[in-house]
Amino acid sequence: MKTFSVDVDIEAAPDTVWAVMSDVERWHEWTESITSVKRLDQGPLVVGSRAHVRQPKLRPADFVVTDLVPSREFTWVTHSPGIGATARHAATPMGGRTRATLSVRFEGLFSRAVAWLFGKLTNEYIALEAAGLKKRSEERTST
Repeated sequence: MKTFSVDVDIEAAPDTVWAVMSDVERWHEWTESITSVKRLDQGPLVVGSRAHVRQPKLRPADFVVTDLVPSREFTWVTHSPGIGATARHAATPMGGRTRATLSVRFEGLFSRAVAWLFGKLTNEYIALEAAGLKKRSEERTST
């Protein structure tokens, strides 16, 4: 099992960060790590929500939300033969600002190989997502 993680402090309220973070179909607007996300169901993000995610240099993947704390965090997972990926997205209140934590954990028979082959790319992508989330959330606060 290998986990990649990044924290970023955002000068915005947790509700603002959550609004950006949970609107997964718009992620491609603020991070280069996402080509597209298509929700496979309707309504707000809830446990069981599904999405088809496309990222540059990676195969498309279908994710399912497995855990959700409303207005604070969600976790979604995807599985392929021999490998699973669990991605967590959290917005923690820090006074008048927010600490966002983004992480990806690889599990399964091929997790070490995938982490070795895609570790650098994974770190780049979560850094891009953290920077984009910060910028988009702070833009919403300043308008």
